[in-house]
Amino acid sequence: MENRAKKYGMRYPSIDKLLDVVDSKYKLAIASAKRAKEISETDHTLIVTECYKSVGRALEEIREGEVKVTETDID
Repeated sequence: MENRAKKYGMRYPSIDKLLDVVDSKYKLAIASAKRAKEISETDHTLIVTECYKSVGRALEEIREGEVKVTETDID
C-alpha cells in the first residue's frame, strides 16, 4: 500500500478536502495547531494516520471528522 503522505508531502492532506470540513483557513490553522500540540504531548491519535508529524496527523483527524472545529476552539 502506498503512503500518500510520503508521495504528496506538504500537499497531503489536501487543503480543498479540509476546507470541505472547516469553513475557514484561519479556523483550520488554529484547530490543527491546538490538536497537533495535544498529539505531541500524548503521542495519541484518534485514527490510524499516514503522516508521522503531529500537524499532519491533526489535519488527517480533522479531515476524517474525528476532530470537530467550533467557534470556541479558536478563542
